[in-house]
Order: sequence, then structure tokens, then C-alpha cells
Amino acid sequence: AFSGNTNADSVIYYKLQHSIKARFLRFVPLDWNPNGRIGMRIEVYGCTYRSEVVGFDGKSCLIYTFNQKLMSVLKDVISLKFKTMQSDGILLHREGQNGDHITLELIKGKLSLLINLGDTKTHPSNAQINITLGSLLDDQHWHSVLIEHFNNQVNFTVDKHTHHFHTKGEFNYLDLDYKLSFGGIPVPAKSGTLSRRNFHGCFENIYYNGMNIIDLAKRH
Repeated sequence: AFSGNTNADSVIYYKLQHSIKARFLRFVPLDWNPNGRIGMRIEVYGCTYRSEVVGFDGKSCLIYTFNQKLMSVLKDVISLKFKTMQSDGILLHREGQNGDHITLELIKGKLSLLINLGDTKTHPSNAQINITLGSLLDDQHWHSVLIEHFNNQVNFTVDKHTHHFHTKGEFNYLDLDYKLSFGGIPVPAKSGTLSRRNFHGCFENIYYNGMNIIDLAKRH
């Protein structure tokens, strides 16, 4: 609730602490000034919202290829929004030569982040990490995802719910290819995940380390 002015000329200004993304705003008057006439004037100020959307039909994927191969990734930030009516599907996938791979997958309406170090002999104590967040994400509404990886710390966020976890150091040395796929796993895959379903739905504003992936796909 926002209190208004008590005279004809003064302006009451409110700045929201958190941003709001909306198509419409509804204002419901709760009480009028008992000493004045009924009236309300409101101005709303915001900023433009850029939306880049791409659709997937369950058979396609969008592949981003780096300019050069990165043997060791010390910092990665991936963000996107998605909506779908399908309860299962691959959102993103990146793999390496030795079976190392990172996969973000929708499984029965929940998002699962899988980090596989590939060689269980070399990394027996922490060969695979699987974190699940969210539920009923196949409701055809937009949901936001943020994955932040710095050294051995990973922050996995789905709709403002964040799971923080640390690996035991081996994650620094994931041998990953210079390709990152969105919406599915390209063929042939080395990680043995060919049986998983591709994503069927829409992505909005895919960013990888500040790069607008959908915009790059449109321009190139």
C-alpha cells in the first residue's frame, strides 16, 4: 500500500526496491482523503525491457561455438528464461573429450543441474553432482535460470531460489569442448546421453558470459 498526498499540489514519490516485469498494472484505491474530494493521479516510470525469444520444436538445438577452445573454465555465468508445456527436455549441454559434461535438464517438471567429471578413477569422491530445483515448471509460464561457476563454487538459481554448493576442486579442471548447446544435445554425443529428450518450448534472453546468444544467432 502507498500513501498519497493530502493536498492538491504536492507529489509523493516511491522508488521500488526490486524491479518488476509486467505487461499491466492495476491500482486499487483503499481509502480516500476524508478532507478532500475523491481523485487519483498516478505516473509510473520504468525502463525498456529487451526480449529476444527463440522457439524449439523438440528436434532442434542452438549451438554456440567459442572463438577458441578453452581447456579450463574458471568462471562461467549462464542465464536464460524458458517456458514449456513438456515435463522433460534438455535446456543446455556442454561436454568434453573424456566424458566430462554439464547438463541442465527438465525432468518431470523439475530442473536438474548435472555436473559429471567423467573419469571416476581420477575423481572417485566427487565424480558426479546432481542438484534439483523447482517444481511444476512445465506450466507454460516464464521461469528464470541462473548458473554461476567460479573456481569450485557454483550458484544455481531457479526463480530466485538459489542453491549454493562447492566442489572439491576437480571442477576447476573440467576438460570441456568449445561448444555449448541449448535446447538439446547435438549428435554424436560423447557422454552417452542420446536417449534424453530435446527441449520443446521457448527460450528468452540467453546470455553466456555477457554474450547475447539469440542475438548472435539472428545476426550470424
